[in-house]
Amino acid sequence: MQETLATVAASLRVDGRRADQLRPLQFRNHVAPYATGSTLVEWGNTRVICGVTVEESVPRWMKEQNVMGGWITAEYSMLPYSTLQRKQRDISKGKIDGRSQEIQRLIGRAMRAAIDLEKIGSRTIWVDCDVLQADGGTRTAAITGAFVALSLAVKKLQAEGKLKENPLLHAVAAVSVGVVDLQPLLDLCYVEDAAAAVDLNLVMNAAGEFIELQGTGEEATFSESQLAALLALGKAGIRELLAAQQAALA
Repeated sequence: MQETLATVAASLRVDGRRADQLRPLQFRNHVAPYATGSTLVEWGNTRVICGVTVEESVPRWMKEQNVMGGWITAEYSMLPYSTLQRKQRDISKGKIDGRSQEIQRLIGRAMRAAIDLEKIGSRTIWVDCDVLQADGGTRTAAITGAFVALSLAVKKLQAEGKLKENPLLHAVAAVSVGVVDLQPLLDLCYVEDAAAAVDLNLVMNAAGEFIELQGTGEEATFSESQLAALLALGKAGIRELLAAQQAALA
């Protein structure tokens, strides 16, 4: 018994979790009264506000190319006080930084995969994700929260008679996995993320389909068996996240 306890203690992570355990997750809906839909995602020590607003027009390129339906676009930013050292605002640098641009494009792709764009009509849905506190997994928290905010916005548009039918296809969630000290781990916090030899982000829908995989060996390589272990961990985590989203929207 003592050996078993010692083994478990040794395998616990920096925050006391098992390798296959998500950090505590909570959604606080309707935090932004003027948004069409909003939620605050509290995921471990990471906090992200996701707000959705709607414009009754579409981007010019859609009009020029006669593309039917609407559009979804996203913006992502980390507030100056979200990290230990103050993060300079993009506006003070005169341009958006490459990481933020990459993440907001990812959020946009994920949300467009969740919805039938033709059914939203000639309107643009803006998804704004602002990081209040960063402790790893801000992009996965932003995507997971963005879907909740988007669902709330769709409900409101339906209640107001602006949408005749529900345009949502499948729920979408995202999670990080990685290899730290040769062990595959689910949902990396910042300390683990910084130490990870392999870092992988999964974006999936409720149909079990992949929307995006972002995998990198951080000055390391990884085998097919390690990839399979990471995918299995991530898919199990996604199922938990989808259930948490469903509960938040019930």
